Amino acid sequence: MSHPHPELGPPPALPEGGLRIVALGGLGEIGRNMAVFEYEGRLLIVDCGVLFPEVDQPGVDLILPDFEYIRDRLDKIEAVVLTHAHEDHIGAVPYLLRERRDIPLVGAKLTLGLIEAKLTEHRIQPVTVEVVEGERRRFGPFELEFFAVNHSIPDALAVAVRTPAGIVLHTGDFKMDQLPMDGRLTDLGGFARLGAEGVDLLMSDSTNAEVSGFVTSERDIAPVIDDVIRVADKRIIVACFASHIHRVQQVVDAAQKHGRKIALVGRSMVRNMGVARELGYLKVPAGLLVDSREIEEWPPEDVVLICTGSQGEPMAALSRMANRDHPIRIAEGDTVLLASSLVPGNETAVNKVINGLTRWGAKVVHKGNALVHVSGHAAAGELMYVLNATKPSNFMPVHGEWRHLRAHAKLARLTGVPEENIVIAEDGVVVDLVDGQAKVTGAVPAGYVFVDGTSVGDITEVALKDRRILGDEGFISIVVVVDSTTGRLTGGPEITARGSGIDPDSLDAVIPQIEKALQETAAAGVADVQQIRRILRRTVGRWVSDTYRRRPMIIPVVVEA
Repeated sequence: MSHPHPELGPPPALPEGGLRIVALGGLGEIGRNMAVFEYEGRLLIVDCGVLFPEVDQPGVDLILPDFEYIRDRLDKIEAVVLTHAHEDHIGAVPYLLRERRDIPLVGAKLTLGLIEAKLTEHRIQPVTVEVVEGERRRFGPFELEFFAVNHSIPDALAVAVRTPAGIVLHTGDFKMDQLPMDGRLTDLGGFARLGAEGVDLLMSDSTNAEVSGFVTSERDIAPVIDDVIRVADKRIIVACFASHIHRVQQVVDAAQKHGRKIALVGRSMVRNMGVARELGYLKVPAGLLVDSREIEEWPPEDVVLICTGSQGEPMAALSRMANRDHPIRIAEGDTVLLASSLVPGNETAVNKVINGLTRWGAKVVHKGNALVHVSGHAAAGELMYVLNATKPSNFMPVHGEWRHLRAHAKLARLTGVPEENIVIAEDGVVVDLVDGQAKVTGAVPAGYVFVDGTSVGDITEVALKDRRILGDEGFISIVVVVDSTTGRLTGGPEITARGSGIDPDSLDAVIPQIEKALQETAAAGVADVQQIRRILRRTVGRWVSDTYRRRPMIIPVVVEA
């Protein structure tokens, strides 16, 4: 089994006739999916998504792939293939198009409709190429064939990339629901046909590789949603992903059956469902949908609200309702349905929202106490079907954390893929397919690029460390005035503490130590401002550590007179 090594250096030149694959995100993590294919100097990108920040990344809005690897070759990009319209696959497209606006975006109708709506907010008019399953398209040296796959959003596609180096099948995100809401099955027959032709490398979704068996059908959720709406005697609020059109359709159908109106709450929910309805993927009977601004005028037993915030996102509608920071007020007897899975890392935030809703008297129905969500990703039984159908010569698990990638690699071994032909890579690791063999040949930079408001890439790990210290320990500022020639103290010190848990009156105890340190510095002929700052930081930091066992951020300010 090939796998990355910490000492991997830059890759050698790609051999003639070889295909190079570099994942800039999506390996060792759930999100930020982006794979770059290179053949004869031309590039093809599959997906371009974002990763959402964790609690130890304060102030960060989104995390992007690092485009540095392709930045000086943007003119070589033939197209960006978007397998489906989830944020972890399309969310970074606006930031890539800022660097070259005419890169063709290739995808199914709904995928392109949702990305175009997103790009409108960024004032970008994209070049789009709509494709359907069963279609073949050529972009430069890359011949692409598209296959229907079932997922938790309509119109998901797998893509086979054909070059003289061989056939690579990238499944995108998929599962094998045998009774999908839209009747669109994963094209196992197409996969088998491709396998008979010869799949040189399979890149397959690993998210549920640790889960045995098969994923429950989406249709099994409908009776549970129907029952929740039937028995509720007051207002119902359903929270789900803003892209989960199938789930919204189930809620719409149940609401109509039980005589309730529907209101959509949340900017992304309104935008996405508007696109889905316009393109015919969401069917809402006339008169059923009402404006959320009018919802308070309706009797609570007559309405169902569908909103964002199922992951505890602080600015999403449901979180704001739980905090009483939203025009819609949670009331005693309301029912809240969290119709989504729990993304790893969001447990604390979601539990906080559930507690907040319960505090105001709401009954909260979630995956922990009812069958209100099924995964959109294939479990181990389904993954083995795909491995057996495609019979790949080489295998590379994608879309998953390390444990998922390794579990998927184990399934590949069980189905007969030779150990030496299984490649477990991580972001930035270069995999070359040459003469029918896939191997790790090097690594390129593929770090996190943080988006903070309008700032892209300006926030570093150092800045995040400072934010964490400020959040955990607070800060102490020291202002002194020194003679610019001698370095002698002529004013201050003035000390202020914020968020440190230290009594401001006790700070007077460190002033003599500061004065002594500066006297010794001046006596030694030191007048350099940077050195004086370091001495102030060291003196105050040592005192705080010895006295309080705390490590706040120390901010020295030296004014020259």
